[in-house]
Amino acid sequence: MEVVLVVLLVVAVGAAAWLLGTRRTPAVPPAPVVVPTPPVAVPPEVLERAVAAAVAQANQQASAERDQAVKAAMDHALTLVRAQLGATTQAADAALAGRQQLIDHKLGEVQAGVQGDLQRLQQLVQQLGQATTERLAVVDHSLQAHAEITQSLAGTASSLREALASSNARGQWGERMAEDVLRLAGLQERVNYVKRTAVAGEGTGIPDFTFLLPKGHVLFMDVKFPMASYLKYLEAATDAERGAHRAAFVRDVRARVRELAKREYAREDERPAVDNVLLFVPNESLAAFIHEADGQLVEDALRDRVVICSPLTLFAFLGVIRQAFDNFMIEQTSQEILGLLGKFSQQWEKYTDSVDKVKRQFDGVARAFDELTTTRRRALERPLNAIEELRRRQALPVDGELFGSDELDWDNVRELGA
Repeated sequence: MEVVLVVLLVVAVGAAAWLLGTRRTPAVPPAPVVVPTPPVAVPPEVLERAVAAAVAQANQQASAERDQAVKAAMDHALTLVRAQLGATTQAADAALAGRQQLIDHKLGEVQAGVQGDLQRLQQLVQQLGQATTERLAVVDHSLQAHAEITQSLAGTASSLREALASSNARGQWGERMAEDVLRLAGLQERVNYVKRTAVAGEGTGIPDFTFLLPKGHVLFMDVKFPMASYLKYLEAATDAERGAHRAAFVRDVRARVRELAKREYAREDERPAVDNVLLFVPNESLAAFIHEADGQLVEDALRDRVVICSPLTLFAFLGVIRQAFDNFMIEQTSQEILGLLGKFSQQWEKYTDSVDKVKRQFDGVARAFDELTTTRRRALERPLNAIEELRRRQALPVDGELFGSDELDWDNVRELGA
């Protein structure tokens, strides 16, 4: 708005200056005609003062008129500026009022949107709080369930630790693990193996399992295994304690191997038995720990004819045993088939001899028959042909025939009839 006022003011000043520049000096009324008189001599100083006074009076009059014109122009310009300023002020007020209304409307829309967003946010917060409460309840329930399971597992682990501390309990657990492996391998009790049966000799040893192999062979296995030192090793808190329990565990295992080697199930049993005896380790981690603690122990056990096997290796051994049994059955069946083939060969030879004999007999009969149909027939036909020829020459009729059909002369018959 200030810029508009300055522009209008400049325009007004320019208009006033233009009016002053274009304004003409007012016409001086013509002087009355005076009859010329003879010139009077006027001094130059008086003339110059008169001219100067006239010029000063004219300039003063022109300045007063100019001032009046400028004042009038300024008044007119100020009037125009005030009118334009009022119109501009009214337009600005109207524009400001419209903008204020628009701003108020926009602010109302924004406020309504913000309130809606706040309400939705409040609803989301409430839903989130409710969902969080429900999830916390589920988590609390899950934590309680986990706590109960942990307590149950702790009790089970404690019971298992106490059970494994007993040699009898370890033996039962090892037998149960071995039975599971045997069942998975497809072996059947009293068909492929028997449990806790004395050896068929002096009866001084009772292996835990006796596997029945082909051709009456047997294989023995024990499942009792020392684990006390191993459990102490797992519970040890320092390296020194772990080292001491590891060494004690290796000594226990070597003692168990020597004890099993002294029993000599294979020598005491009357049945043919495999020289090696299986020592079942009921846990894969325990078997791996044996190899880690003392790698020479397994080789020393093999020299004593004791094979240390875990559930996985036992499964492989049993697979080999079952394959050997199947191969034996196939071999036994093959032998029976070969025996039957031998008997069949003997009978076949007798059959071929009989067939050849019958064929020779048939050949003799055929030759005799050929002789009957050829030589004997021709020998008999020669006298018969001679007799027939004699009958024909004598024209003797055959019994039951008036004339011989072959020699009947129909022309003679016609002549006799005529």
